Amino acid sequence: MSKVALIQCESYDYDEVNKSVKKGISLLGGISLFVKKSENILLKPNILIGDPPEKCVTTNPIVFEAIAELFLSAGANVSYGDSPALGSPQKAAKKTGLAEKADKLNIQMADFKTGIDIFFEKGIQNKKFTIAKAIFDNDGVISLPKLKTHGLEKFTGAVKNQFGCIPGVLKGEFHVKLPGAEDFARMLVDLNNFVNPRLYIMDGIYGMEGNGPRGGTPKKMNILLFSKDPIALDATICRLIDLNPEYVPTIKYGMESGAGTYLEDEIELVGDDFNTFLTSDFKINKKPLRPYKPGSITDFLNKAIVQKPYIISKKCVQCAICVNMCPAQPKALFFKDDDKSISPIYNYDDCIRCFCCQEICPESAIKLKTPFLRKIINLF
Repeated sequence: MSKVALIQCESYDYDEVNKSVKKGISLLGGISLFVKKSENILLKPNILIGDPPEKCVTTNPIVFEAIAELFLSAGANVSYGDSPALGSPQKAAKKTGLAEKADKLNIQMADFKTGIDIFFEKGIQNKKFTIAKAIFDNDGVISLPKLKTHGLEKFTGAVKNQFGCIPGVLKGEFHVKLPGAEDFARMLVDLNNFVNPRLYIMDGIYGMEGNGPRGGTPKKMNILLFSKDPIALDATICRLIDLNPEYVPTIKYGMESGAGTYLEDEIELVGDDFNTFLTSDFKINKKPLRPYKPGSITDFLNKAIVQKPYIISKKCVQCAICVNMCPAQPKALFFKDDDKSISPIYNYDDCIRCFCCQEICPESAIKLKTPFLRKIINLF
């Protein structure tokens, strides 16, 4: 039986967050269950990009601070870090407010730039990874995901947070090799199983709905979640936002890999009442996934039913981040005639539907469009 603690927390007031964090960990068995004195513990927040905390793109610094203090008080040697999609870990951490809290507590940033090649024998799809040195410099990892939507995987939570353990530009290689959401999810599950965090604490006080994981809208959810089982935690959040957990590939394949369970009768909920947090109007695609499989014999049908990114010209500032981030070769979007005074355009024949452009756009100028045929299919 997997246990998930649901704790109501209505603001980022430090005292309230601190009290909630202590309550959540206590309900799972206490801090001694997750750390021994003098152990080296890595806190792994979600630092997708260097955005300020009010945008709800990253793990809130107050949540980070409360968790860090608890592990420090238990006698742990604490470090922290992540590998953002763009820019250096140090600059991103500073912009998110995490570096300020870390400096206050004398917590050092771990090495997320240096990669170490490993062979993971238990991997089902991916057995070879290049993992940030920070993982090997510590005795245990505490994962601090953010509750957000995600264009490719529908939902980003406990499992996907470990993708930040892949250094920098190497992330793009996985999107090229594994453009389909299902194959990409299997990789994420293998990666999570290798990193194997001791505990997952999700910041859902404010989540992100709509065009996540960067361009969506903050959504007040009033919740912190705690679990040793990432699949149970992610499945619980899905049920709270009226999303079938089986529609999220990382949850489906995570259970198949033995990483946890999404079955309701195998999950014990403790803490505050589940029904308190139910949010039926959470903006997320609640339909079954239609993964894109380029190069297949059904390529035409794939393009006719799978979502595709598009640019809202009036919101675009021609920063070129989307063009630079596109992992496809040749690139799927570009400036026509090299004219950078107008928005980039797509060549959808080259687009692998990884949605990296949508994920990273700083202006929320890239949305996902559902093709007409898909809309018709969704009616049945």
